[in-house]
Amino acid sequence: MAHPAARVALVTCRPGPDVAVDHDLPSLLRELRAAGAEAEAVRWDDTDADWAAYDLAVIRSTWDYSWRAAEFTAWAERCGTATRLANPADVVRWNADKRYLGDLAASGVPVVPTRYIAPGDPVDLPRDHEYVVKPTAGAGARFAARYLPGEHATAVRQLARMHAEGFTAMVQPYAKGIDATGERALQFFGGRLLHASRKGAVLEPGTPYDRRKVAHPRLEPWTPAPAELAVAESALAAVPGTPELLYARVDLVDDADGRPCVMELELIEPNLFLALHPESVPAVASAIITAAR
Repeated sequence: MAHPAARVALVTCRPGPDVAVDHDLPSLLRELRAAGAEAEAVRWDDTDADWAAYDLAVIRSTWDYSWRAAEFTAWAERCGTATRLANPADVVRWNADKRYLGDLAASGVPVVPTRYIAPGDPVDLPRDHEYVVKPTAGAGARFAARYLPGEHATAVRQLARMHAEGFTAMVQPYAKGIDATGERALQFFGGRLLHASRKGAVLEPGTPYDRRKVAHPRLEPWTPAPAELAVAESALAAVPGTPELLYARVDLVDDADGRPCVMELELIEPNLFLALHPESVPAVASAIITAAR
């Protein structure tokens, strides 16, 4: 007996001047439809969307979520009640705040050392090394900048702006290894490594925190080393509740000793860079259809 066509929603957001274009969405929709699925792109905040009509809703390019985090996590809860949501709402809630890096570190995963400064906290910034300030809820390097110790006053102004808008800041030493070896993104889909990429440093010295950045400069395919794969797998294994993850992206940089450590663990709406890896599109579509059934 033939299976009924899987009904799949690829969840995106409304276009805007501060929102990147999802160049992978058209090719993924074409591949899903060619494989027999009924697939369409749906905005997460579309009040007319009937999520129960889909077998699976896959969060793809909801790239405005970090500006509306409470609203987005509430939507994920509702959508996850109406249909199967990938990744699940509890993963969305945990991963939407980068304080998850503390959870990974507590589980023994090597991560970039991170401190947090919430609104009302004392402003304690490094005085002896270059560092990065960015929000715990953010994407595309929004509200992110790197500072030398002598730029303390500028960093304090950034913190004041972030706190005024309700953001908690995270402070990390600048991972100098990124200037030499870049940032590697290991993409997982359907429980296995899909492909990997490498990009250059996003944060250039002196770039204002409120200036729009190129999120993925000098992007190129990458073959991960065994140590990189091991760190990525340890990060995925440390996600609370051992959820079933349809997709994941683990972003790695080298520490001061040249060892890979986690910069970010992207479980909500990671760019899969399918335009760079077109050979991966069929595998992604196949995993989505399998999950929908």
